[in-house]
Amino acid sequence: MNAKKLLKHSRPVPRYTSYPTAPHFHSGVDARLYGAWLGQLPRDVPLSLYIHIPFCDTLCWFCGCHMQVVRSRQPVASYVDLLLQEIRLLSATLGEGARPLSHLHFGGGSPCLLAPEDIDRIAGELWRHFHPASDAEIAVEMDPRDLQRDVVQAFARLGVTRASLGVQDLSPKVQIAINRWQPFEVVAQAAETIRSAGIARLNLDLMYGLPYQTEQQVVSTAEAVLTLEPDRLALFGYAHVPHMKRHQRLIPEQALPDEEARLEQAEAAARTLVEAGYRRIGLDHFARPNDPLAEACAKGALHRNFQGYTVDKAPVLLGLGVSAIGTLPYGYVQNLPGVPEYRQALQQGKLPVARGVETSADDRRDRDIISKLMCEFRVNLGAYGGAGNFREARSALAPLIADGLLDLNNDELVILPAGRPLVRVVAAAFDRYLQGSGVRHSKAI
Repeated sequence: MNAKKLLKHSRPVPRYTSYPTAPHFHSGVDARLYGAWLGQLPRDVPLSLYIHIPFCDTLCWFCGCHMQVVRSRQPVASYVDLLLQEIRLLSATLGEGARPLSHLHFGGGSPCLLAPEDIDRIAGELWRHFHPASDAEIAVEMDPRDLQRDVVQAFARLGVTRASLGVQDLSPKVQIAINRWQPFEVVAQAAETIRSAGIARLNLDLMYGLPYQTEQQVVSTAEAVLTLEPDRLALFGYAHVPHMKRHQRLIPEQALPDEEARLEQAEAAARTLVEAGYRRIGLDHFARPNDPLAEACAKGALHRNFQGYTVDKAPVLLGLGVSAIGTLPYGYVQNLPGVPEYRQALQQGKLPVARGVETSADDRRDRDIISKLMCEFRVNLGAYGGAGNFREARSALAPLIADGLLDLNNDELVILPAGRPLVRVVAAAFDRYLQGSGVRHSKAI
């Protein structure tokens, strides 16, 4: 790894979980337009659902999610009432009859703050309006610190097949600095609780670039969690964006590793996981060779959405809950970010949409190119009119080609192994919205 060469080309760019990216959503996409889009969907098109639970019982200072801290059950129970209203309204807008469902994901916040009766109510409403396929994946994000056995069992009754546990780092010094006290024993107990409830597939999330982290500590954390035999792991770089997330100002900036140290941490952790037999998937995921994610990667069938890399092939992802984002053939929509506004819209019988963006033919072309780069590290520009149609992108990528990080042979653009940490920079060359937008992003490395 040539760190100096990589760092020379690193710059702030989006993470490309969508294109156009969320900062370019606008209020011109509203509930009326979203309703029209829903009405145009064929009745047999498979759907994915994302349900956002925006509550936690403590604030992790590194967090970049849309969430709020609650100290009692009442806000959560009231929010579930609103979710049920949105499910019914969404189904009515789609039209009569249950729709096929290929994937369901609960994210947050912490979905584990739901009570068992909340989960049962959500399940009852969902299965009245959506029919899961026999191979549907139902996933939930779980916080090991607040995991209760009866809650896990309720998610198992709902049909959850995969659970993700946030680990981040096991160093006490790092945990104190990010306000997330979570000894390894807590994680191990959570994994046992999940598996004993019949949820067989386990994901673990790790982070690098946190305050006081060292390369040795990142490796130590990876080695420890490997003893839990997870099916997949994600290795995310901490994005320090205190201008967007004010609570990140509580993190001591002088304790953050510099760019070169971040890169060394990422590569050391990745090497540890690969040497343990996991396949590297895209930018930041790892999976056992027989996991569907690894198999999809090998076949060139990997996809990317707001939850990261996925095998879900559904052309439609519908978001439920505050701030949730949906993807349709016509564009993106995002729900209102605040619970009061969300409640008001539902009480008025309106889909609780805040903003979105309608995609053009050029947007869809560029989205395909960016997706192939993010998922496969290569794209044949011949399928999009040839490399000659992308002069600005070629000019932007010329320095990376000169440094041996990329290869452009006729119309085939390939990110070489040495250049893969810069995949977001390569994707950004095809982002027509990025230049001059004034939007601040985290650095690629």
